[in-house]
Amino acid sequence: MKVFPAIKMIGGALIVLASLNAYAQSSDAAAPMAASSAPTAKQTKAANRALGRKVRSALSKTKGLSVANITVRARGGAVTLAGSVPEQPQVDLATQAAQGVAGVTSVKNALTIRPVGQ
Repeated sequence: MKVFPAIKMIGGALIVLASLNAYAQSSDAAAPMAASSAPTAKQTKAANRALGRKVRSALSKTKGLSVANITVRARGGAVTLAGSVPEQPQVDLATQAAQGVAGVTSVKNALTIRPVGQ
């Protein structure tokens, strides 16, 4: 008859262990939700495209700057200007215009000088 209290004791211990395990799982389930606050790849691409559009818009509104051969790439606030402009002062204008856009953290200027018609 002493077996029956021992079985009750083991059964009670198993119930306690199972409830502790269930509690641990429910607290771990909240961790992925906290990680979801980080931007997804899709959101990051959309933000980069939006920043690129803002920079292109600023360049097109800059007087004395020919934007026909300038391409803009944005990645996480870092902007790269590539292509060609006809004169050296336009290289500096493009850099200054890009730096003035909200959200731009750095500007890499890879513009070359190519006179009109070449």
